[in-house]
Amino acid sequence: MPLYAIDQRLWFPPVEDALEDGLLAMGGDVRVERLLLAYRNGIFPWYDGDTPLWWCPDPRFVLYPGKLKVSKSMQVLLRRNAFRFTVDTAFAEVIRACKSLQRSGQDGTWITDELEATFVQLHRMGWAHSAEAWLDDELVGGLYGIRMGKFFFGESMFSRKSNASKFAFIRYVQQLQKEGIFLVDCQVYTEHLESLGAEMISRNEFVQALREKI
Repeated sequence: MPLYAIDQRLWFPPVEDALEDGLLAMGGDVRVERLLLAYRNGIFPWYDGDTPLWWCPDPRFVLYPGKLKVSKSMQVLLRRNAFRFTVDTAFAEVIRACKSLQRSGQDGTWITDELEATFVQLHRMGWAHSAEAWLDDELVGGLYGIRMGKFFFGESMFSRKSNASKFAFIRYVQQLQKEGIFLVDCQVYTEHLESLGAEMISRNEFVQALREKI
C-alpha cells in the first residue's frame, strides 16, 4: 500500500490501507476538526520532527474496563488513598508534564507545542479529559485523552512518584466503567498496560466497536 499524503482538506484514507506497522498517512495539520475526525475513525497522531504522522495499527491495544487488573500492592494503595484523585482539575499541567517527561529510549517528545495547544482547546470544548494523582498539593501523576461516546482514547501519562500514574489510571478506569465506557484505547502495546489488563484485538473488531459505540 502507498503512504498517503494529507493536505489541508479535512479527510483521511481508509484505515485498511495502513502499512504493516500501522502508519496510514503523513502531513496535514492537527487542528481541532482534524483530530476529532481522526479519533472517530480510529486514527491517532504521532510526530516525526515537524510532520504529523497518522496511525491505525492492526492489532490494536485496548482495555475493557471490566477486565482491569489490580495487583495486591496497588489494592493496598487504593484502600488507604495513598494519593488524592481528581478529574479535569489540572488538564494543562498534566499534558505539559507528559510533554516534558524524559522517557527511556526516546529522544524528545511527540507532543509538539501545536498539538498541546489543540488538546487544551479540546479540553475547553469538553472532548479532552485528564485524571490526576496528588500528594498533598503536588501533582505527582496523571493521564489525559479524548472521550467520545462510550470510548476513551488514552494519549499519555506521567509519574513523578512511584505508582502515581498507575493509581490515577486505575481510579479513572473504575470511574469510566461506572459511567458506561465500553473501551479504553491504549493504541500500542506496553508491558505496563498489559499488566493492568490491556489486550490486543484486531483492527476490524476495533473499528466495528467504534461504529457501534460512538
